[in-house]
Amino acid sequence: MITILTAQEVKTALTEIRQLMDANRDRLLDLDNDLGDGDLGLTMAKGFAAAEAEAAESEETEPGRLLIKAGMQMAKEAPSTLGTLLATGMMRGGKALDGQQGSVTEQVAALLQAFVAGILERGKTKPGNKTIVDSLHPAALAMKQTAEQGETLAEGLKKALAAAREGEIAARAMQAQHGRAAYYQEQSIGKPDGGAVVGVLIVEGLAKAWGE
Repeated sequence: MITILTAQEVKTALTEIRQLMDANRDRLLDLDNDLGDGDLGLTMAKGFAAAEAEAAESEETEPGRLLIKAGMQMAKEAPSTLGTLLATGMMRGGKALDGQQGSVTEQVAALLQAFVAGILERGKTKPGNKTIVDSLHPAALAMKQTAEQGETLAEGLKKALAAAREGEIAARAMQAQHGRAAYYQEQSIGKPDGGAVVGVLIVEGLAKAWGE
């Protein structure tokens, strides 16, 4: 059971997320063909592979700083809209981890809250706009509530993943407000959002890495 986040735990999480992006690459490509540029699966696979490689090769021992470095590498290697937003989230999350006190559940809650806040600010968006936020924001809230109740990290990640999945399903009924998907207006209603699916995969990767 994880009692504190270390640099190795960050590396493990990035590996789990990268593997999930690889496994879901074609699915993400298909989703993006409907509402986007059609390259989401490739961009996410490339971006998280770069982040994973940077972390694996780094000698950084502070988990927060390691996550910042991984985010910077993602920004460099996957400079798409979502790649940039995720890189920003990773860097914000890393800053939140740096020097964070409290239980490991509180640490992960702070990480997710900062991650989402970075995406909201950089993307100039909010929940309800049919984006990655619609799966990540509920996950962060669930993690925060778990931390406040003093529950375990495994329980928190289980609830966060369930909330992310519910958020992704809810996003299907929304009308897209950003990017190429917004061009489809009402036609975007009823279709899954690739970004929201990516958000679920990220939380799933964290649950696989840290929820045992």
